[in-house]
Amino acid sequence: MKRWMIVLIVAVVLVVAVIAIGVVRQGQAAAAQFASLQTEVAANGSLRATVGATGSVRANQSAALLWQAGGAVGAVYAQVGQAVQSGEILAELRQTSLPQNIILAEADLVSAQQALEDLQKGVDPTALARAAQVLADAEKAVDAARRTLNGVTSPARQSDIDSARASVVLAEDRLDKAREAFAPYENKADSVIKASLQTRLSQAQQEYDAAVRRYNNLTGAASTLDVAKAQADLDLALAQLADAQTEYDKLQQGVAPEDLAAAEARVAAAQATLNLALLSAPFDGIVTQAQPQAGDLVNAGTPAFRLDDLSRLLVDVSVSEVDINRIAIGQPVTITFDAILAKEYEGRVVEVGLVGTDTQGIVSFNVTVELLNPDTDVKPGMTAAVNIVVTELEDVFLVPNRAVRVQDGQRIVYVLRGNLLETARVVLGPSSETYSQVIGGDLQPGDLIVLNPPTNFFASGPFGGGPGGGQ
Repeated sequence: MKRWMIVLIVAVVLVVAVIAIGVVRQGQAAAAQFASLQTEVAANGSLRATVGATGSVRANQSAALLWQAGGAVGAVYAQVGQAVQSGEILAELRQTSLPQNIILAEADLVSAQQALEDLQKGVDPTALARAAQVLADAEKAVDAARRTLNGVTSPARQSDIDSARASVVLAEDRLDKAREAFAPYENKADSVIKASLQTRLSQAQQEYDAAVRRYNNLTGAASTLDVAKAQADLDLALAQLADAQTEYDKLQQGVAPEDLAAAEARVAAAQATLNLALLSAPFDGIVTQAQPQAGDLVNAGTPAFRLDDLSRLLVDVSVSEVDINRIAIGQPVTITFDAILAKEYEGRVVEVGLVGTDTQGIVSFNVTVELLNPDTDVKPGMTAAVNIVVTELEDVFLVPNRAVRVQDGQRIVYVLRGNLLETARVVLGPSSETYSQVIGGDLQPGDLIVLNPPTNFFASGPFGGGPGGGQ
């Protein structure tokens, strides 16, 4: 019995010793955990939420200029780094090496420009007066032709015949008297009296002949040939009247817009053909590449120059669909470059894409950022790290993101109150990379937030039996 009692006592002592050692070690471990905790006082501060992306710098405008015709390069006027203005000629082909249609276009251009200038001058008053006279003459010709046709196709009235017969008798009497008056002077030397009497005789003869023709027309029957001729004369007179009226109306109304547009188009076409022999700047910019040299033989499509407008530098970045609705035009941006150390640039959002692009199941949107303070170190093609500031808040209650955990579906942080580790529920608002705004929950300003809470807690010790936590 004594032996069993001694064994039992020894076993109890060993168990107690083991327990004591475990408690001591647990305390030591808990003390070590307590000593390793990193903390931060919960307080107000500034929050700057950003969306990060990367992209490449590009010029505001870029153009690769190619030769539009084949030939030998005659002259080169631009070099790399040279600033040029819109429309400035950069290089041209030698005229003797150009295709025939381009050479002939110069003559076409001169002719087209002259025609355009004539139209732009407007209506010449002399031409308008001349057209009015032609129109009046055409109207008289139509009236005469119509009377002739009526005369050969319509039977004359008796009163008209009687009147015509009387006119013949009177004209014959005047003619006889004129002959009697001229007869004494017919064989005499020329004089004023002789000339006057001869003129009267001639007029009397013409009046008599006209009266006889009228009388004959009224009393005689016209042939089919006479009627056809009279009708043809009337048709011709009417056609000439229509042409005269059209020309007069055209001159009176001035230059028609369609005529002016057609003349301008002919000038533009001739100029465009001539321009095939040269290269000009499509916008103000800097020559960033220049390949041609005088004497080179080139074909249509051969590269010649690259032109970039460096007055504005832009960065195109892709933003995830998760963040795109937080991006807006005008938001400030910070920009850094791997190629430019210890330097930060400012920018702003100038364009936000409206349609996303699906790349292997990932949808992103294009966002364009403009550099506001570029310098000579920044060059197109450089890779840029862009941080778009989507939210800026001042004097708001903040919590470090690294301290936030999720427990039972709620966000919490661990706080030290005395030697006790407790949890505090938090409701978060906008976030940056390091902090989030606290808009609700149990956390209070001044609480000591634990930044690196342990994943397991002891049942006793300085933590006061706090609950186990986890990420």
